[in-house]
Amino acid sequence: MNGDLSSLQVQDLGEQKLLQILQRFCPAEIIGDDAAVLSTLPEQSLVVTTDVLIDNVHFSEVTTSGKDVGWRSAAANLSDLAAMGAYPLGITVGLGLPGTLRVSWVEQLYEGMTACLQQYKTPIVGGDVVRSPVITIAITAFGQADPLRLIRRDKAKIGDVIVVTGVHGAASAGLELLLHPESAFPLSNGDRDALIKAHQRPQPRLDVLPILFSIFNSPTAPLSPLPISGMDSSDGLADAVVQICHASGVGAVVERTQIPLPTTFDGWLTNEQALFYALYGGEDFELVLCLPKEPAHALVQQLGKGAAVIGTVTDESTVLLRDQKGEYPDQVLTLNRGFQHFS
Repeated sequence: MNGDLSSLQVQDLGEQKLLQILQRFCPAEIIGDDAAVLSTLPEQSLVVTTDVLIDNVHFSEVTTSGKDVGWRSAAANLSDLAAMGAYPLGITVGLGLPGTLRVSWVEQLYEGMTACLQQYKTPIVGGDVVRSPVITIAITAFGQADPLRLIRRDKAKIGDVIVVTGVHGAASAGLELLLHPESAFPLSNGDRDALIKAHQRPQPRLDVLPILFSIFNSPTAPLSPLPISGMDSSDGLADAVVQICHASGVGAVVERTQIPLPTTFDGWLTNEQALFYALYGGEDFELVLCLPKEPAHALVQQLGKGAAVIGTVTDESTVLLRDQKGEYPDQVLTLNRGFQHFS
């Protein structure tokens, strides 16, 4: 918008003029009707996920600009598709907005979403706008996947190993730095900015899928269902491992010293603080996968950049955090210490 219009509020425009602004972010050939029409490839499954973000619950003006809110809201949905083994087709955006909200903030929201989505050639294909006492963003993402390449939570088997596709704890640490800037000592400005970026601009791990699928592709054998269980770590690493184990009816042992942490934690956080951020902080948007040992190590080798084997699936009913050095006693991992709505 022009500079002299930057102070406009949503109620100054009304619904139809606001929609005209937002439609600039959508493909003209898809929007305009009562619903969007998306094509999938033959013999593909349609994968659908919805995520809702609320002002002062999932974001706030203290920690997140409009562009960052847009990026994070899009990334959260793309991460859910990646966790299912699906590639994105498009998203719809439902907005609940106070009338006094600046129009420029809404534009920035869409700029942030678009910046994230363009990396994966994913369009915004529609949505809705309503009046609301609080900013609410509801995104539905549509993806496609080969039915034999779907990743579910309930396929972990005894003897599988647990892989994470990257470091954990950075996003939670970045949020802490935004809320309490004085806690940055003795971090360098570069390290501080890297942690804050991990919170404000997380990357959905769609890049993992072609590598993962190539490991299981055989030129001489027909496709068979992937021997993989998994989900993303948006609610914390502990949450992901426990959820997978519960769904699969198994237990696990996670090796404390094998969890990959940001190097910026060294000399800044205690071991316990670093471990808490990694296990329970959430919003790292990495993938947590249970799969046989040989392909797991092949995946870790090809991914690099913090990917690691962190544990083993067992026949127990609990998920244990274990210190292979014996300095700390076993700890039972639960869903209770991370963020839970209504708790």
